[in-house]
Amino acid sequence: MNLKKIIYFLFLILLVACENEQNNYPVIDANQLKEALIERNINAVKKEQQQIEQYIKKHQLNPLKTGTGLHYQLIKQGEGEKAVEGQVAVISYEVTLLDGTQCYSTKEKGPEEFKVGKDNVESGLHEAITYLKKGDKAIVIIPSYLAHGLAGDFNKIPVRSTIIYTLELIEVK
Repeated sequence: MNLKKIIYFLFLILLVACENEQNNYPVIDANQLKEALIERNINAVKKEQQQIEQYIKKHQLNPLKTGTGLHYQLIKQGEGEKAVEGQVAVISYEVTLLDGTQCYSTKEKGPEEFKVGKDNVESGLHEAITYLKKGDKAIVIIPSYLAHGLAGDFNKIPVRSTIIYTLELIEVK
């Protein structure tokens, strides 16, 4: 009987000690965290824009800049119709990073096609195609937030990478 009382007494002490134990985890203010993340993202976008401007200057480009931050410059004028959402665009391209690293190209496998505004390609590519006509060749600079964003493409394009398309709009169907 004595052993039962001792175990019961120890259990009560343990229970009271656990109830009085305070949580030592830091309290995170969600608003402060949100503000810090927004500030960090703003700074990252500014830095990326500076890198794009350096690329443009280094390569002596004079691209048009859209409201979304996409840059494009025609290097060969086509004569066909402009691509519109819902049409199928047939393109040949080379994709590089700002440092010149080639990521993808259609040289080996031939032109690719996608439905403008519908298929699973970079949103910046969808936008760029709508500025081009059949036969146009252009350099398109797509900031990371219009390309593969924070994650990259889990293959050849790293996280938060600006990508450069040198592309030709071969056909619009």
